[in-house]
Amino acid sequence: MPEEYWNEQAKGILKAQLSRRNMRYHDLALALQAMGLEENQNSIATKLSRGTFSFAFFLQCMYALRIDGVDFEFNTNQNTEER
Repeated sequence: MPEEYWNEQAKGILKAQLSRRNMRYHDLALALQAMGLEENQNSIATKLSRGTFSFAFFLQCMYALRIDGVDFEFNTNQNTEER
């Protein structure tokens, strides 16, 4: 599958976790800042719109959101024959 597919999956998983906790980018930025990271609402929005953030950033977000585990719910609407 093309890299764009995986970028969309990563973005969707992180957005779903935010939604489940009824949090906005601003809330995540505050939680990340409390951890000593220099993130703001705009930097988070940019990373999520591109979907090209690092796995380290993903883990930082999970930690900030106090998430111990994630069930990966992949969007299988695309052709899965390439798997």
